[in-house]
Amino acid sequence: MKIGLRIDVDTLRGTRAGVPALCRTLASRSVRASFFFSSGPDNMGRNLWRLLKPAFLLKMLRSNAPGLYGWDILLRGTFWPGPMIGRACAPMIRDSVRDGHELGFHAWDHYAWQQGIGAWDEARVRRALSRGLDALAGAAGAAPSCSAAPAWKCTPAVLNVKEEFAFRHNSDCRGRSIFLPVVAGRTLAQPQIPVTLPTFDEAVGRKGVTAETYNDYLMGLCKPGALNVLTIHAEVEGGVCSGLFGNFLDKAMAAGFRFYALGDLLGGAAALPRGRIVRGSLEGREGWISMQE
Repeated sequence: MKIGLRIDVDTLRGTRAGVPALCRTLASRSVRASFFFSSGPDNMGRNLWRLLKPAFLLKMLRSNAPGLYGWDILLRGTFWPGPMIGRACAPMIRDSVRDGHELGFHAWDHYAWQQGIGAWDEARVRRALSRGLDALAGAAGAAPSCSAAPAWKCTPAVLNVKEEFAFRHNSDCRGRSIFLPVVAGRTLAQPQIPVTLPTFDEAVGRKGVTAETYNDYLMGLCKPGALNVLTIHAEVEGGVCSGLFGNFLDKAMAAGFRFYALGDLLGGAAALPRGRIVRGSLEGREGWISMQE
């Protein structure tokens, strides 16, 4: 019984403090995961302007975002240019590679992608990917083998451009099974490994789920024989929810589950199903996301 573990690293503090904490947690349990790093400016504080949107404000209040992330993250890049994550945190990125984790690319500027990707053409996507990949490879001393779109926001332009890079797989959407994406009738070569399980901030505060019951709720969604892929965030599970995450690892392993980097879920050369990625919505998440059709 398998659970794929995707770790999104969005911010300077998540890279500097959350990644080392998660590496220690994983090493103590001999778990290998996929780390997806943002490598450019940390401008995540600019998301505060989204408080004008009722759905985003409700999510911030429901998940206690200031308590989860801290005010330094919530204000980063709001009134001054955000710091360059890859340049400032190269030792932490290299340590995750040294520990044997899968190195993945998340974004050059997470905020810019999350807010604007729906309107970007292929040229702008290519610039963002090239710039971010160069920065991450320089920081890590190795080229990333996979990628994951920030906030599960992906477009046909993104999928087409990613084919130009040497990604073994991507995790750009939510879904139910590993598949090869189809764009305009053309089957692409890079498999998609979708996330199947809810994140902490999506679940807590809804349907009676609390921080204390989240692990049990999550365990109830993990199915033997199915694709189980969980996303955690270095800023959350590598910070205030570190103990909660460690308890989930122990609970799942005691139940017979084992954790894997996403690339380890690909298996052999068996033919994968084809499918489109479409826009949809998900309870607990504000705005559109990309979903396996």
